[in-house]
Amino acid sequence: MKKLPTAEVSSRCRSYLVIPARLASTRLPRKMLLRETGKPLIQHTYESAIQAEHPLGVCVATDSEEIFDAVRAFGGQVRMTDPAAASGTDRVAEIARSMTEIDLFVNLQGDEPELGGKAIDLAIRLLEQNPQASMSTLATPIRSRRQWEDPACVKVVFDAQGRAMYFSRSPIPYPRQWEDSLLEADPPIFYQHIGLYVYRREVLLDLARRPPCRLEQVERLEQLRALDAGYTILVGVIDYHGSGIDTPEDYRAFVERCRTG
Repeated sequence: MKKLPTAEVSSRCRSYLVIPARLASTRLPRKMLLRETGKPLIQHTYESAIQAEHPLGVCVATDSEEIFDAVRAFGGQVRMTDPAAASGTDRVAEIARSMTEIDLFVNLQGDEPELGGKAIDLAIRLLEQNPQASMSTLATPIRSRRQWEDPACVKVVFDAQGRAMYFSRSPIPYPRQWEDSLLEADPPIFYQHIGLYVYRREVLLDLARRPPCRLEQVERLEQLRALDAGYTILVGVIDYHGSGIDTPEDYRAFVERCRTG
């Protein structure tokens, strides 16, 4: 991916990673505490997060006493947040308001247990190296038509400078004429969005103050609020073989990867 044009590369920023985690998930109830691997899912995500070298610290932000106790039990850092928080972004913003010394906040969704430290550091570096960008996130190529058509797989398209143009649950871009070879194109045509964001502190706080935009309400994708507000989101591309955990099938596949990996 090309870097955005800039006169100079900024110095290393102070970053902090927050893992929003709620208990009331719809498609996979109580997924943060599922422990068929011998560890709760939130512990897997936490242990992946602390492998990143850039963040000065990591904590879980939750409204659940059960999750709070589970994180404390494995020795993790955790903070209780407002039960009325509408989204993970709102939970991260609540932490950010009390940490004025931090420049960048990383929002790693609690159901992304296989996203490694190098990927997290890449997303942070994108903002360090491009000071005019507002946010960053990650994507990975889609090589399966089933995955491309799945509404649970969020797709992203971005321009030649790596700036996000749109995120959708629909298959995008949509070929006028389908050919299977499109899935094997190099560079890839289709990309899956991965559930991680890095925000500049002031951008995060501004987004938390804004109401959901119309497209966000339609797609149920909060990153569309940032695009609607005119913010630039850089997309870093990684080779990612894991998966966010949204359904019982996702969790069973994750458990199997843990057992065989």
